[in-house]
Amino acid sequence: MSEVRLSVEQRTEFGKGAARRTRRAGKIPAVLYGHGSDPKHLSLPAVEFARAVRDNGHNAVLTLEVTDGSRELALTKTITTHPIKSYIEHVDLLLVKRGEKVTVQVPLAITGTAGPGTVVSQETTEIEVEAEALHIPEQFELSIEGAEVGTQFHASDIVLPRGVTMQSDPDTLVVNVVEASAPMDEAEAEAQAEEAAEESEQS
Repeated sequence: MSEVRLSVEQRTEFGKGAARRTRRAGKIPAVLYGHGSDPKHLSLPAVEFARAVRDNGHNAVLTLEVTDGSRELALTKTITTHPIKSYIEHVDLLLVKRGEKVTVQVPLAITGTAGPGTVVSQETTEIEVEAEALHIPEQFELSIEGAEVGTQFHASDIVLPRGVTMQSDPDTLVVNVVEASAPMDEAEAEAQAEEAAEESEQS
């Protein structure tokens, strides 16, 4: 997992008006908390933070170089985005230390191709694990190559690297391989459409 450096500023103004002014200045209001310390109110550079998340995922370790001269390690805990305009409104950051273990959600990628006549349904896209803060996997991969109808993959089937432990329920269904439905020919489709139209008229 990549470590990203960001130059951040401390915020001294709070409330909705101050948050709007921060965003107009091209920055994102944020709060850093953890380890029993008082929360730090910060403003993050919007473009650089968005790039860090896009390139490295939510679990990127951020090295925050604060204007007061301090330097902190942090993980992104929560990103709040505007429901319509999709810009980032606020970020919650979790203070971490080197060597510390944290619980995070890691994306799951499915690789390979299941057997003929199957449809693959991915039921889970992220797995919760505990890992050392500076060694969080970017993603897990699960191969379904040649899987037959009726095959199910669970969280317990995911191979974890050394030092990473599963926190999700091992019985969590991750991938379900089912039989593909037979394609409907054109005549059958038209017959079903006519039948549905007749039933609609009668009702």
